[in-house]
Amino acid sequence: MNEIGAQPNRISKHTKIKGDIISEADFRIDGKLDGNVKTTGKVVIGKDGYIHGKVECVNADIEGSFNGELLVSDLLSLKSSAVIEGTVSVTKLAVEPGATFNASCTMKGKGSSSNTSSLGSNSSNSSSSNGSLKSSIGSATTTNETAKAS
Repeated sequence: MNEIGAQPNRISKHTKIKGDIISEADFRIDGKLDGNVKTTGKVVIGKDGYIHGKVECVNADIEGSFNGELLVSDLLSLKSSAVIEGTVSVTKLAVEPGATFNASCTMKGKGSSSNTSSLGSNSSNSSSSNGSLKSSIGSATTTNETAKAS
């Protein structure tokens, strides 16, 4: 018998898992996961949590580290301690000051159109800070405004 609103799953601190996880419930990772997560719920990576792999979920809150492919069908929320590297596809994105976001990002709107931008540092520049994120976003916005004004 399937339960609607099942209890969330948790990988606790000091736990390391290698492999793929498929679940219909929410998932919280405070340990290390080397593999893929697919859920119809929410994924939370705690401050000490780390995922290396592919994550597919509806919503995600990240305080820890992620490296790989992140597919979020609704809201991705990055806390100030978050470190993201890889590729990201989202509908909505919230980034707190201090978060490190070195990713190629695709944002899908409610329609069929999508916007793609590279945020963070290039592969030749491995250091990153929220300053580079603001700089990248600011320059993209400025470029668009300048093009419209010309």
